[in-house]
Amino acid sequence: MRAKSKKPDSQIAHAGLNPHKNFGVVNPPVYHASTILHPNVAHFEQAEARRFDDVVYGRFGTPTQFALEEAMATLEGGARAVAVCSGVAACLTAMLAYLKAGDHVLVPDSVYGPVRNFTTGFLARFGVAHDFYDPLIGAEIASLIKPSTKVIYLESPGSLTFEVQDVPAIVAVAKPRGIATMLDNTWGSPLFLRPLTMGVDVSIVAATKYIVGHSDAMMGVCVCTSASFEPVKRSALQLGYHAAPDDSYLALRGLRTVGVRLRAHQKAALKVAHWLKTRPEVERVLHPALPDCPGHDIWKRDFAGSSGLFSFTLKRDFAKPAVDAMIDGLELFGIGASWGGFESLVVPTNPARFRTATKWDAGPMIRLHIGLEDIDDLIADLESGFARLNGKTA
Repeated sequence: MRAKSKKPDSQIAHAGLNPHKNFGVVNPPVYHASTILHPNVAHFEQAEARRFDDVVYGRFGTPTQFALEEAMATLEGGARAVAVCSGVAACLTAMLAYLKAGDHVLVPDSVYGPVRNFTTGFLARFGVAHDFYDPLIGAEIASLIKPSTKVIYLESPGSLTFEVQDVPAIVAVAKPRGIATMLDNTWGSPLFLRPLTMGVDVSIVAATKYIVGHSDAMMGVCVCTSASFEPVKRSALQLGYHAAPDDSYLALRGLRTVGVRLRAHQKAALKVAHWLKTRPEVERVLHPALPDCPGHDIWKRDFAGSSGLFSFTLKRDFAKPAVDAMIDGLELFGIGASWGGFESLVVPTNPARFRTATKWDAGPMIRLHIGLEDIDDLIADLESGFARLNGKTA
């Protein structure tokens, strides 16, 4: 009798595979499709009625996309999943599944920039009101809820400042009021956080990042409960979103090694973060696994690990030209806005430009993604950067 394992690494290796439907091929092949032909009218009509569950048109999904969705639902503990063309598309699909003119949405002040812009731009133009809230608000979010509040959006930790949200406390406020909750789980991934088990309605993953893992495909996934699947799927179809077959394949292929890669990212990032805390130039290291990071106790309670993305702030007396020189001369850190791939990345950022509900007051901030290079080489590269920051030769 075959043992049934629920351990994440075993799920990662086998979820979404069905070789018996594909001539014994281990990885689901790439299905390119738009038009699907039917043998007769009756079959066509039956397929139309099963458009959420069958191959009826390329935009509704192909076997490659369905395999990815099945795997992601398994890993997140969800009922179904909806794959779309990017992480941003997944965020927007989930929000628009529950919002209409006259509604109100609550969004954390630490939210991913494109979601903030969508909230203040597109949603506002179409009559959806919003308020940004302190990501550390917890159960006190109840004070911000209006009769028209239909969605509470969460992102834990935040993209730049890494506050960890008290998800169970916020869900406990939302559920009795019939408010939908959705959480951007890209940083934690299904390996380190499972929002649906905490009562969240939709878990959003920018699979472009750790799921794909190789910086060569765009992909977003909304993992849903049985109740949230249909509204989210309808939202994706009405927006015209779908997941490209080749990108779905790359996401599935990357998924098989996400456990190994994430643990390597975690180990290296923690070593670099602890090293940065010893540097006299550094004011603060913002990494959820460090005790002085906002929300660390919640991270310790809710997360099974940490990934490779974090930030640090420099002391205020370092001017922009010095910070730019530090970054420009790095050899192993590419300057790039994304993250989650095998390569290390660095970007300067200033959260104060975006905050409206909370105040951000700190020295120059640098965000790092720690890749899969040798840890000592990465630290040596950063050490040479600090030499440039201080006006010395590397």
